[in-house]
Amino acid sequence: MREKERIDFLRKELEDHNHLYYVLDSPKISDFEFDKLMSELIKLEEENPQFHDENSPTKKVGGKVMDSFKT
Repeated sequence: MREKERIDFLRKELEDHNHLYYVLDSPKISDFEFDKLMSELIKLEEENPQFHDENSPTKKVGGKVMDSFKT
């Protein structure tokens, strides 16, 4: 898989897993597996700055607070 395709795949995959984890409270992969995907994406983005995207999961922290969370 070429770098751009892999970057796009990882971004989508990580966004999906973030949604499952933070919004639905229903993770499908372990934290370790998530961290491996994130590390791979970070490395690829560093090696390929021409594919920079401010909306990348590597640029975000946390997620939306669940509606059921009492404040």
